[in-house]
Amino acid sequence: MSLNTLIIGATSAIASSIAAVCAARGERLYLVARNQQKLAALAASLGSSVAGTAVGDLADTHKSQALVDAAAACLGTIDSVFIAHGVLGDQQATEQSFASAEETFVVNLLSVVSFVIPLANLLEAQRSGALVVIGSVAGDRGRPRNYSYGAAKGGLAIYLQGVRSRLYTTGVRVVTVRLGPVDTPMTVGHEKNLLFANQERVAKAIVATRTGGPADAYVPWFWSPIMLAVRNLPEALFQRIRVLSGR
Repeated sequence: MSLNTLIIGATSAIASSIAAVCAARGERLYLVARNQQKLAALAASLGSSVAGTAVGDLADTHKSQALVDAAAACLGTIDSVFIAHGVLGDQQATEQSFASAEETFVVNLLSVVSFVIPLANLLEAQRSGALVVIGSVAGDRGRPRNYSYGAAKGGLAIYLQGVRSRLYTTGVRVVTVRLGPVDTPMTVGHEKNLLFANQERVAKAIVATRTGGPADAYVPWFWSPIMLAVRNLPEALFQRIRVLSGR
């Protein structure tokens, strides 16, 4: 029997690759995204694997419940969920404008929580399923180059820790993916180095987290020891290392 999979933020580069991995495994997909044209193109490329789609403003937190309800009505049992939307934003703009900072927090934290609440309740009632949420290694420590985005992702990681412990006895797997930088359109303006990962390999690694490995997963794996060191550096030393504390 094929798995029923819901992907929120489906037209992002990484989510599209996740959808392709799941479709190749014969899963039935329900795709939610903001851009109708991109969503239609993605659904067409995946063919009969797509059971349904929905277009919605993912930052409109009051509509998240309805989007989840529509997915559940289409798929029936939801076996796995990937929440993959987010925005890096402009760090310096968030320092000058609360409206810009608010947008960063709404998209990367509050809108995700608005989906996690109904999905956690649904999976809890089923007593089965996997909820995989894509976060970021930026949430491990505040750095001048991206601390607004990082704070939102850090808050999301703490929130998911609570959800994971709450659902521990129900058979529901809750995964936080602490994603390192990936070479995608989202990072097009960033100078690339050897730590930037390939999006197809990252997608396969993210799909694998729903069935095994750490529930608080670093992808790619090598970010786990890197961020262990970064998290534990004394602040006085951290501020002297310009590769970490510089813009």
